[in-house]
This record gives sequence, structure tokens and C-alpha cells, in this order.
Amino acid sequence: MADFGTSDHPAVRQQLDRLAQLSLPQGRFGLDTMRAMMARLDNPHQKLPPVFHVAGTNGKGSTCAFLRAMLEADGKRVHVTSSPHLVRYNERIRIAGKLIEDDYLAQLLAEVLDGCGDLGPSFFEVTIAASFLAFARNPADACVVEVGLGGRFDATNIIEQPAVCGIAALGIDHEQFLLAPEDGAPDAPIARIAFEKAGIAKHGAALVTQSYAALANDEIRKAAKKNDSALIMRGDAWSISAADRLTYSDRTGALDLPLPALFGRHQTDNAGLAIAMLRHQNALPVTGSAIACGLQTARWPARMQRLGDGPLVDIHELSEIWVDGGHNANAAEAIRQTLSQDSIVPNAAQDGPKIKVILGMLGNKNAEQFIQAIAPVTSIMIGVPVPGHDCHKPAALRAMAKAAGIAPNGAADTIESALHLLNSGGPDDKRQPVAILGSLYLAGEVLKRNREFPD
Repeated sequence: MADFGTSDHPAVRQQLDRLAQLSLPQGRFGLDTMRAMMARLDNPHQKLPPVFHVAGTNGKGSTCAFLRAMLEADGKRVHVTSSPHLVRYNERIRIAGKLIEDDYLAQLLAEVLDGCGDLGPSFFEVTIAASFLAFARNPADACVVEVGLGGRFDATNIIEQPAVCGIAALGIDHEQFLLAPEDGAPDAPIARIAFEKAGIAKHGAALVTQSYAALANDEIRKAAKKNDSALIMRGDAWSISAADRLTYSDRTGALDLPLPALFGRHQTDNAGLAIAMLRHQNALPVTGSAIACGLQTARWPARMQRLGDGPLVDIHELSEIWVDGGHNANAAEAIRQTLSQDSIVPNAAQDGPKIKVILGMLGNKNAEQFIQAIAPVTSIMIGVPVPGHDCHKPAALRAMAKAAGIAPNGAADTIESALHLLNSGGPDDKRQPVAILGSLYLAGEVLKRNREFPD
């Protein structure tokens, strides 16, 4: 089931209902529909401020958050489009720093659907078309654009002349789309993933990347060469490391920086990619002090976010509750490393109880791999459904947890009932931290139920 969003605003609700009626072009490849839409809308994608285009399996959203924060710290006005939304559809479109307002959102969606509905666009194509209309019509200094799925045939790849392109961490995800057999595409899964992500490379724009497995690196290099893009790969052209502070370096010099505000060791990688993208584009100069400030002000909801005061926290008031929307094996490994930090789980390197996990995952995700990755830091796991979506049954998650050596474990119908189950032990048990994991859709539900709305 696709998540088309909800709204209390009648005009937005009307347009979201229209979005929900669109057919989903499962297996459709190519940008022909998006090009036709842009032509009817007077080509807004050709009138954007300098674009920072970011693809990747994991970390692209956090990279975009760092880019936005660093650019804004330098006094720039920044448009952002990202996905998915957590609570409100409006989160997908940020105009000059602020979430799009309801009346304007309804107007833009109606314009796109009225003008292009007969072309059979997808939900995401309509969203990106509306985003680009807003960005072309409102003054700003930069656009930060997050790829939705893949890269090569993603609707955002209609962009013709980005200021710079970036590729975050790679992993196996969305296999039914990104690994579909195709003549001329590589056979090895990680090489195919790299091939798809590197499809955002554009002539004249630097392609800034992390470093990957050899097969993936080969595909990235081929794409850069084919598009005459300067390849700025981590390890070759830039590096970043973290101790008490961050140390970033590239061929032009080094920066001594504060640690990022976003929690987790993997955020060092994402911050490094954002810095490298800023330093390898010529459209907008950004100072080192703005980069430092952006590291500390970046916010990205539901990525190792500690919940604040609210109804869910009140249920388990003696312990911290963390939420993360990562949903594949690579994300699970990053979460495991983050949960292993003493600041979350004291003495996590030792045997014994670690953290309590509430897990909900969509049915097309590999829950078994995810559970195996986080098992070493998990003392008990409660499976829950992801409301409104096809998902793994809680009992099935319980069986997978037991097979991974997590025992005792259980299943619940709601997040609240899972927290009550975890709250049934003694005071020491209640002080164990809780992590709610497995799906951005579940994470959005958590934020909504705890009354923490992304702004």
C-alpha cells in the first residue's frame, strides 16, 4: 500500500485523494513521462537555482540535511525536496527554509494534476513536478534535491545541469526495481545498484561519492568518465575522520570541525559527503565557519532521534526511547554500531542485556537480515505492525527474533501496547533504553503518536 499522506486542510485533502487514484507505474522505466510533464509546465526544472543532487541507498537524506544546514548557516536561502514524509505530505517540499503552506501546496498539486493527469504520472512524478514549480517561482540561492528511488530513472533526474552530484552509502534495497534484468546493465547486485545511482552523473558537474566495494567503484568510475564528470571519491580525493572532533581534508586543504549533531557514527560519513560536495562545486562559495555551524544545527527526524516528552514517552518514563527509520541490512548495521555507543547503552561491549527493540517492517523488506544485524545489542524484541501498510506479521518477527537468539520476545498490536509490555518488569528493567526500528512509516507513526511533528 502506498502512503499518499493525510491532511486536515480540505483543499490539500482533495488533491491527495486525487494522487491516491493514480496508477503506480510498476516496472516502468524512463523519464519520458516526466519530460512531457515538464514541457506542459513550461520546464520549471530549467529555471532552478543551483541544484545539489543526492542519491544513495542509505544516508542521502542525512546528507541533504547537512547540505541545507551548512548553506543556510552561510546565509543562503535553500529549497529542499525529500522523501518520504513522516507525518505530513508537506514535509516533501521546503521553500526557502520553510515547509510549504497548505494553500500553496493545494494550488500546485491541482495545477500539475489538471495539466498532466492524462499522461498517467505516478505519485512521485507529480510530487517532483510540484516541487520544481515551487522552486522555479520562489527566489532562493540553492536547491537540495534528494533522489527518491535509484537515480537513473528517478523523476528528479530530469535535472539537466546540477551544481554538483553526490552518492551516499550503497546497499541492496528495492531489489524488484533496481535489480530487474536489463540488457547492458551489470549482473552483480552491488554493481547494478551503483550503476543505477550513478545515473545522476551529469556533464560538467562533479560527482562526489563515498568509497565502495570494487565492483561498485568500477561502475561509478565508468559513469563519471561517460559523462565527463570530475570524480571526487572518498579515499582518493577527500577523507574524513572523527575522534573528539572531525577532521576533513581534500586536495585544497583541511578543516578542523566539531562533531555533527546528528547521532550515530555513520553521520560522520554523511557529513563528509556534504562537505565534499560543497567544496567541489563552483556555484556558491561556503565558508568553513558555515560548514562548522551546519554540522551542529542539522536536524533530520527519525534518524536515531531521541523522543522528547509526549504520550509514548510517558508510558515508558524511566528510560530513553529512540526511533530510527532504517530498513535494510546496511542501515541495521549502522544502527547496531550506534546503539553500541556507551552514551546510549552503558557497557554495550560486554555480554548481557543491551537495549529493548520494538520492530515493524514492510513486507518487502528483509526482516531476517535486519534482526540478525541488531541481535548483538538487543535483549528483547517486540514485533508490531506498520499501520496502513503491508508488513511482516508481529508473530513472524517474533519467530525471527527467537531464531536470532533474542529471547524472550513477544508481539503486540500497537506501539502503545508494545511499550506497556516492555514496562512490565522491575525498575532496573524499565531503565533499559528502547529503540523503535524498521520502517520510516512506523517512525512517522511514532512521531505522530508522541506529538512530535517535523517542521
